[in-house]
Amino acid sequence: MQIDRLTGMVEGYKERIQRLALFDPLHKLEAKREKDRQDRPIDFFGLGFLALLFFFENMLLRNKKAGAKELAEYLQQMNQGEIDLDKEGFEKLARTIVDVFRPPSGKRNARTFYNWETRQMDSVEYSILKAERGDLSSNKQYYSLDEHGLELVFATKEFFREFHLSINQLLLRKQLEKGEFAGALRQISEMSVDVETLKERILRIKHEVQRSMVSEETYLRFKQVIEDIHTRLAREHEEFTELQTFVDETKERLLYERKDGKEQRAYEYILRIDRELGEVHFAHTQLLKDSIALKTTALQAAQESLYHVALQSFNFDQEIVSRLVSTPLPLFATRTLLEPFLGLEQMASWSPLAVFEKQRIGVAQEEEEQEEFEEVTNEQEQAHSMIQQANFGTLMQRIFSLLGEKNEITLEEVAVQLWENGDDAWLKHRSFYDFWLLLHQRTPLQKSEGEEENHLLKEVLSQLAPSEIIRVTELPGRLRLTERYEIQNMIFTRERRYDV
Repeated sequence: MQIDRLTGMVEGYKERIQRLALFDPLHKLEAKREKDRQDRPIDFFGLGFLALLFFFENMLLRNKKAGAKELAEYLQQMNQGEIDLDKEGFEKLARTIVDVFRPPSGKRNARTFYNWETRQMDSVEYSILKAERGDLSSNKQYYSLDEHGLELVFATKEFFREFHLSINQLLLRKQLEKGEFAGALRQISEMSVDVETLKERILRIKHEVQRSMVSEETYLRFKQVIEDIHTRLAREHEEFTELQTFVDETKERLLYERKDGKEQRAYEYILRIDRELGEVHFAHTQLLKDSIALKTTALQAAQESLYHVALQSFNFDQEIVSRLVSTPLPLFATRTLLEPFLGLEQMASWSPLAVFEKQRIGVAQEEEEQEEFEEVTNEQEQAHSMIQQANFGTLMQRIFSLLGEKNEITLEEVAVQLWENGDDAWLKHRSFYDFWLLLHQRTPLQKSEGEEENHLLKEVLSQLAPSEIIRVTELPGRLRLTERYEIQNMIFTRERRYDV
């Protein structure tokens, strides 16, 4: 094994020891040999972890009044007869746990060790609990988790193994961006282990699919698992492609910057990274292909096996035929047994009333009898336009009265005012919505000469002064004013022209 790889193994040794040292208070509690009133040993290790969860939960609830007494009450509630202690005993227990997490001497917890990275003795300090503001009147001291206490709680929460490779990809990108090529090589090796583990898992799932497919529920469960794996592999494949592109660009840049020994060594590193990353990427691509095959062939075979299992489990001759032949059954029971396998009854009939229906005598007569839509006359169209003009004019008067001295009002405010004034019948009328849509389409609206007599907004324009301009623009949000109509919210703005 090369010396640079051996050196990389102990990189960050102090930080790793510090993370291990966070568990020392729990082991100190585990070493205590106290017993309850029934001479049973007390599980200090578990109680210490419960205390961590207690202070963590209080931080989530923004409760800053959590001390030894509150911890004792929590442990007593969680106890439920497991430990035979009275109230004072639980308070003593809580005080012992707090003193281990936060020494009464005021010094931080520490651990001394030999640092194999620096080749000398070293030490780390950590703080699980920190003191919050106390209550002087009742002589109470409250606590909360310090940063290392939070780190200890999070260390007990499992990182899902499905995300190990994605996390390593992110770390590799950061190392490549910072030029830490030695660490990047080690990260690629860890990614190779993750890919190998994932390969074994896919193979195990394939065998389970072929062996354990006995019901539709099992099939759906395996189908969801395989789809999740395939989705994650596709996302990781895209990240691998981006990493490969980044490595190629770095390699090309270092090729033209090789001037001294340091840059030459960096170029050699990036060549190794390119080769090993390509091997991991190739193995991961094979996994992606395997997941596609597993998703198609294995699941299809499993579905077919379910069909054949159902055929084998139901034997028509044995279940139906032999039952009818060997067992004398009444006619009603026989029909009930056979009814699921019988087709629906079909009957052809003819009604004598059919002679009174219209007869198809000939094509010409049939074409003459075809119904046609009634054409709209000009008189009807003009009458409809006049009604709409009157409706739009009335609505414009209402809006101007609601505006008063203001220059702006929204469609939602107009609807509310109509409800309050008892004019909600307008909200159920199609003209109300056509009015707003037409104003929005024609905006900006102003009075001008040469307007057509039959224009739908004739009555609206007649109410405008020569210097007035009306603008109707959209606002976010939709208004469902009735069960039948829904419209985008708008704002009605009245402006003045000063060049008139």
